[in-house]
Amino acid sequence: MIEQGLKFRITKRRSSVGYIEQNLIEGEVVIYKTNSIGFQFFLASVLFVFGLISDNGEAGAFFLLIALILGLGSLVNYSASEFGVTNKRILAKVGWAKRRSLDMLLTKVEGIYVEQGILGKILGYGTVVVTGSGVPRLYSKILHTL
Repeated sequence: MIEQGLKFRITKRRSSVGYIEQNLIEGEVVIYKTNSIGFQFFLASVLFVFGLISDNGEAGAFFLLIALILGLGSLVNYSASEFGVTNKRILAKVGWAKRRSLDMLLTKVEGIYVEQGILGKILGYGTVVVTGSGVPRLYSKILHTL
């Protein structure tokens, strides 16, 4: 009897290069990179569960539709946000249709303020304020702030 082994199809995944990697200058190396938190999916998840357990078909369909809309919006926001520190700059990009970005040389940074509440400490996220040239930039719900 001949044993048949599992056959695997090996495919080469296209490497996704993000905003930070696309905007590196010569001699620059990414030191730290993070994203926004996935906690933004919580409301969509709760509405999805309400839609599934609802006794009223119309109300259930309404909850499922709202959950789908909120979930897709959260997914776009989550996947379109990047934060990073290189050996020369601080880089950040938030948003897809309405984009905010930060590109600041480390020599121009006057201060960095990190705020974390109790829930932020438990889930590992916080709000980061970067001040440079007198202009504060606020980025909230960032993973692994400390």
